[in-house]
Amino acid sequence: MPDPKFFRILSIDGGGIRGLIPARILTVLETKLQAAAGDTTLRIGDCFDLIAGTSTGGILTCALLVPQKEDPARPRYSATDTVDLYMKNAARIFDLTFWQRLKSADGYLDELYPAAGLEATLHEYVGDLMLSDLVKPCLITAYDVTNRAAFFFTQADAKHDPGSNFKLKDVARATSAAPTYFEAAQVTSASQVIYTLVDGGVFANDPALCAYAEARKMGSKPTAKEMVILSLGTGDVKTQYAYHQIRNWGSLQWVKPVIDILMSGTVEVADYQLRKMFEAVGAPEQYLRLQSPLAPQNTDLGNSDPENLHELVAIGQRTAELNSEALDRFVALLLAQKTSSV
Repeated sequence: MPDPKFFRILSIDGGGIRGLIPARILTVLETKLQAAAGDTTLRIGDCFDLIAGTSTGGILTCALLVPQKEDPARPRYSATDTVDLYMKNAARIFDLTFWQRLKSADGYLDELYPAAGLEATLHEYVGDLMLSDLVKPCLITAYDVTNRAAFFFTQADAKHDPGSNFKLKDVARATSAAPTYFEAAQVTSASQVIYTLVDGGVFANDPALCAYAEARKMGSKPTAKEMVILSLGTGDVKTQYAYHQIRNWGSLQWVKPVIDILMSGTVEVADYQLRKMFEAVGAPEQYLRLQSPLAPQNTDLGNSDPENLHELVAIGQRTAELNSEALDRFVALLLAQKTSSV
């Protein structure tokens, strides 16, 4: 796609199996892009200049940018393929045996899920590809618990620095190492430095603002006026906590609620800041955030029950349909060229 008018960013939140929601939205977007461009081979990875993801969004980022074997400059997987990734492998990834639930005390004393199923799935989809092999720049979040610092996997750095290059399956494993769900990941860079990492959702469950900062240092250093950002959530979860319920809680009771509050809080902050930034430059339509409320039965990050999977896909479809006109306008922005008006 020659000379796009805007620097185009896709950002995908964390959210475990709820990654089916943005994956389904992307299938609708991909169909719209193909129709508008008159090219049925066009894929999501062709139409963005930077894709960012946290946790499940990081896995989707990797999948969307995996190169074809016959043409390393083109994305291998379609958006539909990413939906299939979850539908076919959810039970293996979130394999909760009775013994594991008992041993972990429901995630309070040990991780809730063994990592073997997740790691096997990642290997099937990305093999031994490196971060530097991706077809486009990316930003994928994790958190370094040893050095107590935010950690960003970026394809741009990986292409030039062995210390920033990692096996792609290790990148996906690290960004999805959600505390209490999966054990922390130990990953080794191409320069043989070992890092201990957990899910980037602990500080940036919505990585859109991080993606904006990454874009500002790339190429022509685009400003907000020169960018378009599509930010996809994995469902809005607002568990309410009454005073009488929480006033005598100790550390054990606060573990999971604090994780929930921190993750939803960072999402709200990123969305607020980006909305204000684009409003300030007179281009509010160049930032689109899609997020839908979830019913209580759909909020569990690891619920691989087939009924829940189909409901999550339906939520993604419904979100896309309710925002169809907004997506159509965004397609025009994504396909706009420098010589055309928007």
